[in-house]
Amino acid sequence: MLVAGASLSLLAPVAAQASDAVNLEEMNGYLRSESKPSRLDNKTFINEVSEDIAELKGRVDGLEVQHNNLEAGAFSGTTSMDGKAVMWIGGVDGGGEIGDTESTTTGYTYTMNLNTSFTGDDNLYVRLKAGDVGGAPTAGTSDDYSIWDNKATYHIETKDTDDSFKVDKIWYTGTLGDNITYFVGPRIENYYMYITPSIYQPGALKSMKLGGNSNFGASTDIGFGFKYETEGGFGVASNVVSKDADSTLGMLGKNDHNKWDTQVAYTQDRWHVSATLSNQQNWGSHSYNATKQNADLNTGDYTGYALRGYWKPENTGTATPEVSVGYDIRSVDDTVASGAPTDADSYFVGLTWRDMFQADDRIGFAVTQPLKTTDCNGTCSNPDVDPFVWEAYYAFRPNDSMEVRPAIFGGTDVLADKKDDIFGAVLTTTFKF
Repeated sequence: MLVAGASLSLLAPVAAQASDAVNLEEMNGYLRSESKPSRLDNKTFINEVSEDIAELKGRVDGLEVQHNNLEAGAFSGTTSMDGKAVMWIGGVDGGGEIGDTESTTTGYTYTMNLNTSFTGDDNLYVRLKAGDVGGAPTAGTSDDYSIWDNKATYHIETKDTDDSFKVDKIWYTGTLGDNITYFVGPRIENYYMYITPSIYQPGALKSMKLGGNSNFGASTDIGFGFKYETEGGFGVASNVVSKDADSTLGMLGKNDHNKWDTQVAYTQDRWHVSATLSNQQNWGSHSYNATKQNADLNTGDYTGYALRGYWKPENTGTATPEVSVGYDIRSVDDTVASGAPTDADSYFVGLTWRDMFQADDRIGFAVTQPLKTTDCNGTCSNPDVDPFVWEAYYAFRPNDSMEVRPAIFGGTDVLADKKDDIFGAVLTTTFKF
C-alpha cells in the first residue's frame, strides 16, 4: 500500500502536465479541418519536369554566353605563351673610368613569348618585352645611358624601353623536308639562326654569350636564313640581317648595314665544333665584346672568322666542368687610311659545373679578350689596349620557376686606355612562368 500510494503521487503531476501540454480535442479538430491532399496525375509530373528543363536550359544558355566571352579574349588552340620577369641590382667600381657611374643601380625586364603553329611543322614567334635600367635615351644617342648598357658591362638581360611594352622579336620558322629549317622575319638576330655554337650560360655579362660575342655580335634587324642538319651531326647554317631594309637605303644596297654569316658545324651529344664566315658591310654592332677602337666601325667592309667548340662530361655533379671555347678574327676588306686598324682578334673560355650542391644549380666562370686591334695599315696611329674581362657566378633555384644568380666580374683595359679597370657585383633574380 505504501508503494502504491507513492506511485500514484508521482503519476498525478505527470498526468496534469500532459493534460496542460496536449489538448487532444484541439488535435482532433485540426485533423478534421485539414484539407485533403491534391490528386496526383500524369499532368502533375509533366508540368514539374517542364519547369526543371526550362530552368536547366536557362543555366546552359548562360554558361554558353560566358564561354563565348572567355573564348573571345583567349588565344587560339595552336598558340602557347610563356614568359619571365628579371630583376637585378649591382654596381661597378671603375664605372666612372668608362664614362658611366659607380653608383649602385637596378634594372628589370618583363618578357612574354608567343608561339603559334599553323601546320604543326612551322612556328610564328613573337616576343613582347618591357624594361628599364634607370633612364630614357636621349634623341640621337646610342643605348649607353646606364652602366648595364655600357659596352664593357652590358648585362645579359638588359633591355631599356623606358617601361614601354613593345614587340621585341618577330619571325616565322618553317621546314623543308626532314633536314632544313628556314627563318624569315622583320625583327630577328642572326644568332637565332645558327647551330648552337656554345653551351656556356653567362651569369652577368653579354660579352660572354655565344662563346664570346665578337664576330657573332648582332642587333635586331630584318633577316632571313636557313639551317641544314643531318642525323649524323653535320650541319650548315646561313643567314643575312639588314639594318636598312625598312629605310630608304634599301636591303643589301650599297649603303645598307648588313651581315651575312655562313656556319659549318659538327655536333654530337657531348661535343661540338664549328667555323663561321662573316661578311660584314658597314657593320658596327660589335659593342658587346670589343674595345672602343673596334666597337663602332660603321664604314667599309669586313670579313670575320669565328671558331667555336664545346665539350661536356658524361655526368654532372663532378669536379669535371663543361668547357666552351671561342676564337675570332676580323679583317678589313677595303683600303684604310695610314695608321688605321686592319685586323683584330678575340678569344673566350667558359667553364660550367652543374648540379654541384643541389639539382639544377650551376657554377660558371669565364674569361675573354674583347675584340682588339692586332695590325694596322703601317704603324698604328693609336695603338689598341690589351683588354681582359672575366666573370664568376653561382645560380640556384629556390623552386622550379625561380632562379637566383649572384655574380662578380671585372677586367683590365676593358675599353679605351689602361685606366679602364673595373670590378663589379650584381644579383639577378629570374621568375619564369
